[in-house]
Amino acid sequence: MALWAGAVIVVLLLALVGGGFFVAHEMKARVLEALEPLGSVEDIDVGYARITLSRVRLRGPQGWPTDDTMRAERVTLNVDMRALLTNRVHLRHVTVDGFYLSVARFADGRVELLPNLRQSTREAQAGSSEAAAHAQEDRLIDHVTFERGTMEFFDESVQTPPYKILISDARANVDNLHLPALVEPTTLDMTGSIKGPSHTGTVAFNGWVKIANKDSQTHTSLHNVDIVTLDPYLLRKAGAKTSVTGGTLDLTLDATVHDSRIHAPGSVVLNRLQLSDNGNPLDTFLTIPTKLAIAALKNHDQIKLNFELDGDLRDPKFSLNESLINKLAEGFAKVVGVNTEGVAKNAGGVVKSIGDTLKHLFGK
Repeated sequence: MALWAGAVIVVLLLALVGGGFFVAHEMKARVLEALEPLGSVEDIDVGYARITLSRVRLRGPQGWPTDDTMRAERVTLNVDMRALLTNRVHLRHVTVDGFYLSVARFADGRVELLPNLRQSTREAQAGSSEAAAHAQEDRLIDHVTFERGTMEFFDESVQTPPYKILISDARANVDNLHLPALVEPTTLDMTGSIKGPSHTGTVAFNGWVKIANKDSQTHTSLHNVDIVTLDPYLLRKAGAKTSVTGGTLDLTLDATVHDSRIHAPGSVVLNRLQLSDNGNPLDTFLTIPTKLAIAALKNHDQIKLNFELDGDLRDPKFSLNESLINKLAEGFAKVVGVNTEGVAKNAGGVVKSIGDTLKHLFGK
């Protein structure tokens, strides 16, 4: 009996080790299958329970604002060997190190991330029944870590050519990716820096999202971000007809999305906002005469505005609700000492401009 038990254990160990290398080599083939023809990898090292990809590159498709959608010095995949006994692909940990990632928002508001990878996967599935079968297999990724990275955000919805925001020192964690269904909550946590002409601010994003139906609960914050960096979002789109020469911005946004409807209260704080006077008496900032706004800002180092996003993400005309916009306009008017009646005369323009501003800023 002891001999029989020992033989069973040896067979299981051999199956586990041999199966591990089989799966590793199979995954190597799948990586190459998915990357071609839009991407490349210089080296793939296959070891026991680990696969390492070196110098990975995904080139941008036609119409993409930059050459690459993603680059990484190294991608490491740690495989769960025990899952082989149940014919499941289970990655315990994926590490993406020294990465570059580009994100594009087009004029119609559509946001794209790694479009070429999805295109390559679809082409591979269409050309191979085996690849199509692979796409339907149960796959679980426990944890993905992005380290030492840079992200570029290209936004065509605010200007042409696209306005670019660079996020450096980017790090991110993604937990619980259960493919192909993606119906369970996936948690995300990202931090980075935004460098401006005079200040370097920070950006942070965390929460969870059900990728299949886009339900989510997230928290976004910006701290000490140079307001000039966000000028196309917060100022020009908000009706500013004068120059912004200095100041920083803090922002918090708590967003809940359910059944394609969003509810997101938040606040914007303008610190030491500085405007230049071009000498034109018709110049305004948020419908307030520039001269009056500049005079008021001398006595207000900080201005805080609360807002609330409510709407249907499927509606292309999604905007802030009317009552909240009126509150924002009245609040700013009170800070600069303009009576409510004067603000009301221009309320229609303020409602549209601030609504468009926050819509562009937070996306859809």
